[in-house]
Amino acid sequence: MARINWRVALLATAATLAFSPESRADESGISFWLPGLYGSLAATPATPGWSIAAIYYHTSVNASGAAAASREFQVGRFSPTVNINLNVALGGQADLMFIAPTYTFATPVLGGQLSATLASVYGRNSASLAGTLTAAAGPIVTTRNGFLEDALVSYGDLYPTLKLKWNNGVHNYMVYGAGDIPVGDYNPSRLANIGIGHGAIDLGGGYTYLNPTTGTEVSGVGGFTYNFKNPDTQYQSGIDFHFDWGVSQFLSKQVFVGFVGYAYQQITDDFGQPAALGGFRSRVLGIGPQVGYIFPIGSNQAFLGLKGYGEFDAANRASGWNTWLTFSISEAAPASTITPTRHLVRK
Repeated sequence: MARINWRVALLATAATLAFSPESRADESGISFWLPGLYGSLAATPATPGWSIAAIYYHTSVNASGAAAASREFQVGRFSPTVNINLNVALGGQADLMFIAPTYTFATPVLGGQLSATLASVYGRNSASLAGTLTAAAGPIVTTRNGFLEDALVSYGDLYPTLKLKWNNGVHNYMVYGAGDIPVGDYNPSRLANIGIGHGAIDLGGGYTYLNPTTGTEVSGVGGFTYNFKNPDTQYQSGIDFHFDWGVSQFLSKQVFVGFVGYAYQQITDDFGQPAALGGFRSRVLGIGPQVGYIFPIGSNQAFLGLKGYGEFDAANRASGWNTWLTFSISEAAPASTITPTRHLVRK
């Protein structure tokens, strides 16, 4: 009979933070929120003390029409009155490493568990444009068939997050607040950037159902992003809504499998875009498999997880597929806090 320590299982939540990668929606296809950030066990409490997560993120995306033309508008820095050509194809690929130290407080706050995270990112981003490109020289605007490409290896913005979690038996609840501190490598004339060039605030909440008897788990996290104006381009992205979810089943005390998904929808128009792009509201859905492995490292506990998403039903944004490889480590739960009735299950 396998014995599962559910406080150890909750270590997986150390990998949930807030950040943005390279080219995804809003201005020029770039958004603060990275769909798929949250997943299984998102709202479950963690062991108090320090933890750290390292996430390798790979994505490959493509777009055409308005989603690609918006990137050309950014790098050309045209007046919004320029009627840029929509016969353009965009391709992008990124390999990024996120590091996210977290401190979880032992003293309850409002009856819940408070944690603070500050994430950073370093990696490579590349992008290309091909098709009928618009060029401007003063008041003269022309079009030509051509190809542009760019690649960048550098650092990104900083992403602070505060989370407050509550537990009531199999029910777990969370609220969070996250932001973007725009200190990353960004140039509005480049095709490829790591930073997004503007600040943002994201607020939301989540729920996790975790049944120790059956080993079944279901999670969902939703939130809204408010984007500040980009001081370099005077462009302001609209408000975004996002919902991430995960379902999993523990097969043993160490291994779980399941599915993850997300929905992303911009709910207000952008400001500063050319008339040809309209309100430029972005949308995408994603779904894929996941697997997780929990194991001890000395006196600490570790989590190794892999999940992937295939995207569909995209509008006004690049889409494709992405994978996440997560390794996190935290302090082990004190043995005195683990009781057979609440934190152990036999299977």
